[in-house]
Amino acid sequence: MQRVERGLVAAVALLWSSVSALAADHRVEPGEDANERLMEALILAEPGDTVTISAGRYDLTEGLSLDVDDVTVRGEGAGRTVLSFAGQTGSGEGFLVTSDRVVMEDFAVEDTRGDGIKSKGSDQITFRRLRVEWTGGPKAENGAYGVYPVSSKNVLIEDVTVRGASDAGIYVGQSEDIIVRNSVAEYNVAGIEIENSYRADVYGNVARHNTGGILIFDLPNLPVQGGHDIRVFDNDITDNDTPNFAPEGNIVGIVPKGMGVMVMANRNVHVFNNRFDRNGTTHVLINAYPNEYEDDQYMFVPRGVYVHGNTYGEGGWEPDGEVGKIISDISGTPVPDIVWDGVTRIPEYFSWVASGDRIYIDEADGTTFANLKMISQMLLPWGWWPDTDITGYKGSLPEPAQVKLPQDEGV
Repeated sequence: MQRVERGLVAAVALLWSSVSALAADHRVEPGEDANERLMEALILAEPGDTVTISAGRYDLTEGLSLDVDDVTVRGEGAGRTVLSFAGQTGSGEGFLVTSDRVVMEDFAVEDTRGDGIKSKGSDQITFRRLRVEWTGGPKAENGAYGVYPVSSKNVLIEDVTVRGASDAGIYVGQSEDIIVRNSVAEYNVAGIEIENSYRADVYGNVARHNTGGILIFDLPNLPVQGGHDIRVFDNDITDNDTPNFAPEGNIVGIVPKGMGVMVMANRNVHVFNNRFDRNGTTHVLINAYPNEYEDDQYMFVPRGVYVHGNTYGEGGWEPDGEVGKIISDISGTPVPDIVWDGVTRIPEYFSWVASGDRIYIDEADGTTFANLKMISQMLLPWGWWPDTDITGYKGSLPEPAQVKLPQDEGV
């Protein structure tokens, strides 16, 4: 029996070594025709292969794409391997991935006409030690999203830096099982945004000098709705002071300069152990979707939001834009650290709101809070708490489970 077992182990080892031997490293060097050679390497890659992009600057005119499973695309450092799309002729993304179990790491993407690095319909997609930047600074003409997984599963974003996105630097939309950690988002409209997604952990990040630091949104008229089970914790959310430069008509155009965290129409969102400072409108805003919509499946109010254990520095001294004016007209200035618009469906005003759908606040003495008590989606003031001490619901909500990803096990 032992002889048979040893034989099976040897056979498996031999098979694995054979597969490993077949894996290829497609190395691309900078220079003439680099765009074509990069495209060719991505087309010829087979499962298990690595496409290595050597250090240097690559001036590209066309976007790149990968549709092969189990491929690693690796540069030699985000400061050394730079893919520049300043001369891009089309309006699409710089790099598009539509396959599974892909790792993108250690390179930079600059000045794309559209989005920076995007995955669509991918399972087990990893973005690691990347930089996406629009080098001309914040402008409406910049691409919308920096790192942009959409309709994807098992998403890991870590140690990335994004600057200058005209919508969101790090954006995860209509996806599930997500980790965004140890990254820097600055000088974007939204630093980090989780939209219409299920189960996300956002932690260890720095969101600074954006219009808004971290947004947790749920929007109508999208294939995936009912975003839920989001944890935002242990982040530094400070100095979000960039004027909103989103193109006309974009939903993030409503975000006022100086927003820390904004939770809109999402469910079971926990915001805890973060450090807020110098956000001029407010540190935390919990609000309903404010626009008209036609979508019978959509729930426009936030439900089950728990804000606790955070630290708050200076904030609320310069409320910005229409949203800032609505808040400060009711609350005065400085705007409280935490603001809930109080919007709910009209019938809920006349009945007890279920405990799992309440807004819970549990912060240190001296933290300020306001419930604006607005009516439905009309955003008409209906009164507010006469003081701004912590007077929200007491108690807590069960915390969502920690997100665990297959590609993160053992790392």
